[in-house]
Amino acid sequence: MSEATGSSNLAAARRYLEALERGAEGDELAAFFAPEVVQEEFPNRLVPAGARRDLAGLLEGRMRGKQVMRSERYEVRNALASGDRVALEVLWSGTLAIELGALPAGGTMRAHFGVFLDYEDGKIVAQRNYDCFEPW
Repeated sequence: MSEATGSSNLAAARRYLEALERGAEGDELAAFFAPEVVQEEFPNRLVPAGARRDLAGLLEGRMRGKQVMRSERYEVRNALASGDRVALEVLWSGTLAIELGALPAGGTMRAHFGVFLDYEDGKIVAQRNYDCFEPW
């Protein structure tokens, strides 16, 4: 794989996170993924058993998440790209639309994410999330 491919995929990954920040959903969000995408979310405080989702599951999860979060921010701390693979270290913060545990509506959640994306033809075919939430 060429360095240009890695650079192009890294730019696509940044656009994906920017779209999430803007509140993208439905077709706008689906445009980042190949139809056969598989997303794995490894066990964390919100999803203790972890999850494996296809495209429909990703889009459904996005809709559920938007009912809980008023806004989100993704700050890329480190990024590496090699050919069809992109690795991101992200500081995520979200403002709650509802009360969650000890946090009130309007409160802020934070997490440190490791996100690994595999691309084919400019689309995400696999996404692996390692989400480490700060205490709340």
